[in-house]
Amino acid sequence: MKIAAIDIGSNAIRLLIEEVREHQGQWRIDKVSLTRVPVRLGDEVFVHKKISDEKLRQLVKTMRAFWYLMDVHQVEMFRVCGTSAMREAKNKNKVIETVEREANFKIEVLSGEEEAELIFKNYFAQNLSNKGNYLYLDVGGGSTEITLIRKGKRIKGQSFNIGTVRSLTGATDETVWVDIKKYLSTLTKNPTKLIAIGTGGNVNTLFKIQGKKPNELVSLNELKGLQKALAPLTVDERIFNYKLRPDRADVILPACDIYIKILQLANIKEMLVPKIGLSDGMILDMIGQIKKV
Repeated sequence: MKIAAIDIGSNAIRLLIEEVREHQGQWRIDKVSLTRVPVRLGDEVFVHKKISDEKLRQLVKTMRAFWYLMDVHQVEMFRVCGTSAMREAKNKNKVIETVEREANFKIEVLSGEEEAELIFKNYFAQNLSNKGNYLYLDVGGGSTEITLIRKGKRIKGQSFNIGTVRSLTGATDETVWVDIKKYLSTLTKNPTKLIAIGTGGNVNTLFKIQGKKPNELVSLNELKGLQKALAPLTVDERIFNYKLRPDRADVILPACDIYIKILQLANIKEMLVPKIGLSDGMILDMIGQIKKV
């Protein structure tokens, strides 16, 4: 059975298709296809609070293309979720209605809490120690989700309006850092050592630039070194020096800045970077529904 997840993010729209098999109570998940289109809805929403007709046309075209891809792959179950930019767009109802009418997709706009919960679904697929204490960090284009996990249990999660595209547009309310610092102070009262788990496309790129291998840790000092190397470069120089896509080259420095600041506030020195994100959590949530049937 093939399952698809469409993540309508502030920077890009992703279609993840995976094949799910069950045999004698054992489940196997294999990636079939991942398609990413940098529509970047957040460019407009974080400044003008709405999605323009032109961006809406791009979104509809992308969703139509995804429909055909899903048809070719014979997808049987899917879910479509919008995140920060969709949450904040004043004309989101018009956007949802247009996409449903012209591309046959019903968009589900996630709250920050729901987004954090879906990202947390990935925890159980990573075979991490149930005795460990982790801080999940997902830095997206418009929001950042921070979730505390102690001994395999999700203790607390919260979404904050800070992200890479929001930073580039100058739409970040810097008082959000006061809220993040206060939130982290409640999580780090317990002296038990925390390890960060970074998820999403931004941190995957940072991890790749560092030349890390699966299951290796990236240190705070390594991120600081990368931040220092990236800061003086133009976007074109980042594209050529680090072989980055243009829509990743401009957001990579804000992403690095945000991860570093959160790690410092949480007094965390190392971070794991599994190649997972919201769409993976959406797939796992759908599999959970299948298992209940």
